[in-house]
Amino acid sequence: MDKYEAEFSNLVRSFRKRHMGKGPSKINTTFCKNWAICEMEGNLSPVEKFIANANEGKQMLREARTEMVKEMYRKNHPVEMEDFLGCRFVDLFVDIDIERDFGMSIFVFDENIDKKGTFE
Repeated sequence: MDKYEAEFSNLVRSFRKRHMGKGPSKINTTFCKNWAICEMEGNLSPVEKFIANANEGKQMLREARTEMVKEMYRKNHPVEMEDFLGCRFVDLFVDIDIERDFGMSIFVFDENIDKKGTFE
């Protein structure tokens, strides 16, 4: 991960912390064409980890951590990410493995962001 991708990871972490109360403890971002692919560890709060002890709790958390996160980005447009990349946010795909506390988010933009970090 280069410093351009690291800065994007910091924007994702601060956005989630601001809108969810907690951001992931570790994010690794990779740019590929018009996607920013973020691998995230340490997503769950202590209360969520407790809820995950029950099978129905795992399903509830997975739903909350996928659908509700997408809704959060729809309602709170990530302007700072757009400003940083110089292009428009289009969509978000999210999934999480509750047992491993490992999530993936794929941010889709309207331009190729893979090449944007190559200039100073």
